[in-house]
Amino acid sequence: MNAELTYLAMVAVLTGLLWVPYILNEIMVRGVVDAVGYPENPKPLAKWAQRLKAAHYNAVENLAVFAALVLVAHAAGIHNAAIAGAAQVYFWARVVHAAAYTYAVPWVRTIAFVVGFGCQMCIAWHILA
Repeated sequence: MNAELTYLAMVAVLTGLLWVPYILNEIMVRGVVDAVGYPENPKPLAKWAQRLKAAHYNAVENLAVFAALVLVAHAAGIHNAAIAGAAQVYFWARVVHAAAYTYAVPWVRTIAFVVGFGCQMCIAWHILA
């Protein structure tokens, strides 16, 4: 398996696990019954959990773009150091983005998002060039 596909798998695993901490907070704050149900007036989650939930949604939205680009490059047989490097940097940018979002570090969060977007555009460039 090439580096891009490995990092795609790692990004998918990261995205798939981001919900766990905020769901645990929801269970602690609301109890199991309300956490799995549809309470009319739910107690608010901790601020960090609310931010992690938003980071998770952002990760899901961006996974669709990243995955499509990596899979198109793979299907087209386009493999080079730039794409592999962009995939690696994208993974770490998403780790930093989730942490910075959760801990309310605004500039770091924004920079990590822009770096991740740049990685997506780098892969797109190599596909379309």
